[in-house]
Amino acid sequence: MSINQGYIKRRVSKKFNIGDVLIGGDAEISVQSMTNTNTRDIKATAEQIKRLEDAGCDIVRVAVFDLECCEAIREIKKHIKIPLVADIHFDYRLALESMKAGVDKIRINPGNIGDAERVKKVVTMAKERGIPIRIGVNSGSLEGSILDKYNGVTAEGMVESALYHVRILEELNFDKIVISIKSSSVPLTIEAYRLISQKCSYPLHLGVTEAGTVFGGTVKSAVALGCLLAEGIGDTIRVSLTGDPVEEIRAGHEILKSLGLRKSGIELVSCPTCGRCNIDLINIANEVEKRLSDFNKSIKVAVMGCAVNGPGEAREADIGIAGGRGEALLFMKGKIVRKIPQERVVDELVAEIRKNFGDEL
Repeated sequence: MSINQGYIKRRVSKKFNIGDVLIGGDAEISVQSMTNTNTRDIKATAEQIKRLEDAGCDIVRVAVFDLECCEAIREIKKHIKIPLVADIHFDYRLALESMKAGVDKIRINPGNIGDAERVKKVVTMAKERGIPIRIGVNSGSLEGSILDKYNGVTAEGMVESALYHVRILEELNFDKIVISIKSSSVPLTIEAYRLISQKCSYPLHLGVTEAGTVFGGTVKSAVALGCLLAEGIGDTIRVSLTGDPVEEIRAGHEILKSLGLRKSGIELVSCPTCGRCNIDLINIANEVEKRLSDFNKSIKVAVMGCAVNGPGEAREADIGIAGGRGEALLFMKGKIVRKIPQERVVDELVAEIRKNFGDEL
């Protein structure tokens, strides 16, 4: 079965809440990030999460590496609006204390947090509090037995590892499970997610782990996530970048918008410019994008450089400009509104957008 969303038929998966955000099924694909502050620094972590919220982050994760982090979570939750996920490795007590502190989801690998009794304690509390568990498998941390069996890292081995952890939870009658199965290799990431999408109906958290810097990591993530999302695979995403986590949210939204899977915010189309261009289009386009970064209405804005493709593209947009010699034509809903001198293009285009499609300046 599949769910039609525009041109894309999404894989059917279980649907449940993480805090007040729905994932899976026909729920909107959510965009996630992870803080890079010291979680014990409550002020810095809460401030970074607020910046992520402003950028459109739906779910945020924090590293939990000691009991002081768990105490910090209790305070951080008081200052944020979006669901909070605790990222935990090895120590089951941190999972218990994080849930007591109010997290909305935990990320663990059940096989790595101790014996069956410890896993049972975590699952019991998660059930009682309605807290989902994300199983996170990375190609760089596969079990030795899996590496030996498959003679190294393979998609099949990653999937086997993930399903092993899933079975541990299923045997305890727990099914609010999210799965991620990431690699820093784009082809391996795509192959692994394709394979696991056929073997279970749990929501899938997409990502390329350790993707790289803002530029390179965005390209790698766009290729891998774009390929999978276009095939209907994926329920929530993170673009993992070495840099300001706000850039992860910007990239995630653009990936979803490019596939028609997210509608909030402007869709800016602009030409690459050529010798025909007689207007400072590059700076105009960048400035328009910057000034409308907080604009949440779903509209298409065209910033075109000349009369060859410009008028046609501008007419297809809700609003836009087509450059001339030191001036531009302003179009709205396919009709010419007026000419604007180059030095006034940005101010007047942004003003018209806010006036006609959003709040007045």
